[in-house]
Parts: sequence; C-alpha cells; structure tokens
Amino acid sequence: MGKRAQQGDGNAGPLLEQAVRSVLTAPDEGLDLALDTGASLLAASAGQWPAVSRSVLGYADTAVGRCWSAGWRPADLVRVVRRGLKPVHLALAVDLIAAEARRRPAAALDRRWQEQLRELEAEVWWPADEQYLGAFAHRHRLDRFALATALLELLRSWGRLPPIAPVGPAPGQQGPVRRPAGPQHPGSPAGEPRMLARIRALLAKAESTEFPEEAEALTAKAQQLMAQHSIDDALLAAAGADRNTPAALRIGVDNPYEGPKTMLLDAVAAANRCRVVWAKEFGFCTVIGFDGDLDGVELLYTSLLVQATHALNKAGSGKDSRSKAFRQSFLVAYAARIRERLTAATERATSAAAAGRHLREDGTEEQLLPDERLLPALAARSAAVDDEVGRLFPKLVSQRVRVSDGEGWAAGRAAADRAALHGRGEIHNRPPA
Repeated sequence: MGKRAQQGDGNAGPLLEQAVRSVLTAPDEGLDLALDTGASLLAASAGQWPAVSRSVLGYADTAVGRCWSAGWRPADLVRVVRRGLKPVHLALAVDLIAAEARRRPAAALDRRWQEQLRELEAEVWWPADEQYLGAFAHRHRLDRFALATALLELLRSWGRLPPIAPVGPAPGQQGPVRRPAGPQHPGSPAGEPRMLARIRALLAKAESTEFPEEAEALTAKAQQLMAQHSIDDALLAAAGADRNTPAALRIGVDNPYEGPKTMLLDAVAAANRCRVVWAKEFGFCTVIGFDGDLDGVELLYTSLLVQATHALNKAGSGKDSRSKAFRQSFLVAYAARIRERLTAATERATSAAAAGRHLREDGTEEQLLPDERLLPALAARSAAVDDEVGRLFPKLVSQRVRVSDGEGWAAGRAAADRAALHGRGEIHNRPPA
C-alpha cells in the first residue's frame, strides 16, 4: 500500500515505457494479453493516475516526434488512426499531437503543417497535464482501464509505422525558402496567395450550385486561373526571379472506390504538371509538383470529387445503378473523361499564353507580346518534377483499375461532360425559380 502511494506521487514514466514496450513487441496472437497487462499496470491505482497522465503527455514528445522524423505529418497520423482504430483513439491522437506541438511556436512550422494542425483542431484543452487523463475519461465516459487500453493501442499503431518519403521539413528542421505565390487575399489563411483564395471561392460556388451549367463555368474559370498561375511561375523561373524547387504534399484517398479516386487525382495533377504516387496501404497519395500547382491540385481534386459524388448519387434510381460494379465503372469513366477535358483546357491556356494572351486575376484578358521562353520553361519544370519523383520514389509500379459495368462507364462519362472544363467567359444565369 505504501509503495503504491509512493509510485502515485512520483514519475510513472518507467511504468509507461514498460507497458508500451511490451505492447509494441507483442506478436498479434499475444497482443490481447500484452494490452491487458499493460493497461492494468497503468490503471491499477487512482492515486497513480495523475502521474501516469503527466508521463503520457511527456511520452507524446518521444512517440510523436519519432513519427515526424520518419516522414509522417499530423494529417497522416490521424488518417492511420481513422482507418484502423476507433473514435476514442482519434480523439487521443489529436490530443497527443497537440501536446507535442506546444513545444514550439507556430512560426517554426511550415505553412502546410500549420494548416493541418488547424484543420485537426489540435489544441491543449486540459487544465493541467496531471488532470488530462481524468478529464479525457470523463469527457468520453471511460474507466481507467479502458482508457489505458486505448492509449496503448494507439501507441502501438504509431510505433510500428515504417519510415516514408518526407514531403517537407519536420519540426526543427530547416526547409527550403519558398517565394510567396503572389499577394494575399484579406481574410485568407496565412500565407495563401490571392489567386488561390479566388480559386477556392470559385470552386466552393461550383460545389454548392444546383445548376450544372453554372458549376461548369465556375470550375472552368478556376482551372483557367490555375493554368495561368503555373504559367506565370514558369516565366518567373525563366527570368531567374524564382528559385523554387519541386515540393510535395499528401492527399488522403480512402475507400470505397479508392482506385478511381486516385485516377481522378492523377488526372487533375497531370493537367497541372504534377505527378501522383499512391500508397494504398496507408490511404494517401503523394503529389509532387511546384508549390502553387500543388495548392491548386488539392483544391480542384476535392471539388471534383464532391461533384462526382453528387452526380453518382443522381445517376439513375434503378437497382443496377446502386451496385458496386456500376459505381466503380462510373467513377473510372468520370476520371478518364475529366483527364481529357483538363488536358485540353491546359493546352488551350498554354497556347494562349505563348501567343501573348494573359489572364488577369479578375478573369479578364490582356494582350502582351509573345514570350518564346514559355514552352522551354514549362518543359524544364516538368523535368524537374520527374527528377524529384525519381529521388523520392526510386521504385514505382503501375496498377490497373478494372471496369466491369458498361452502363456505369457511360453514365460516368456523361457526368464528366456535365462538369466540363472548357473555357467559358461568363457564368450562366440561373433559370427562374
């Protein structure tokens, strides 16, 4: 009794490390026993619980920091938990990420890292570290043993992750200095250029409208701005004013129909001079390209996925249209058709730019002198992206996606046509209500 009280007043770090080590090294067939034993050690005494709480948050610095060093990022860790564990593990994951993040100022993190923390709402909400586990248990209606078990399951999941190709500097590492991509729009996220804010607004309207022609015009305008932004960056590089190098980001691609979704992402990326590498086992794709292009790809892919889902849900009410084969074929066809249309839109924008026609941010055109540096500059950027893919992923394989429903294929192409991205200067007026 006295010995246990002394443990409760002291440091529970060694006890936690012992439990975590046992769970990490346990074979699958012995995992239940390791979890029960470790959770019993941690939760045996109410008097020890505050010390365990402090140790857990201190251990987060080690466990989470090891993942950062291995190439993982906040959204990646949360995605792993969401795919394989339960909501309680997800809440724990966000809290441990927040606990680790408080060690450094936000200014020490790159823009996308900051964005991920904001999207996860990773914040320290507990009043004191020794009260964290008690407050978490009360919030989620868990006893000590159940919470200790969930904690050990989470740490096992993270502790067994392999190293992956990094897509930016880990906290504390010096990353490349990147030129801000144009002026900022008031009220936009920190570091976001005005052009990107305008693209975001156009795509948000395209997703919300009930009128296909309006969505078509809005999405087309967004793609035009993306293409012009890429062209402007290429000319800056040709003039020696831009020393940026290719970067990378990860985009989650989950079931169902992860293959066709990856095809859609690849279609958007290819049209914007980016490359996609799919890590199926982890539920994400790595997109490699130049910074401004990557931002646009993420926005346009997300918008087209929303539009594709809406179109799929409206694609007939018959029994066949609800089958897995129909939906798979629909989305494959949608992605293939979007690829054709996006590629054509990019080629038109490039031809116009080579002829001296420049698209302003407000959507109007101005006539400039033709610039013979453009096509070589674009080719150089594409080559730089290919080189970066080879550096990050020296061993790549291709994978086919099967189509087994002709009706679904036809419906998917028709839906992609309705989301057409060929240029139209004006947004169509809505029909009267």
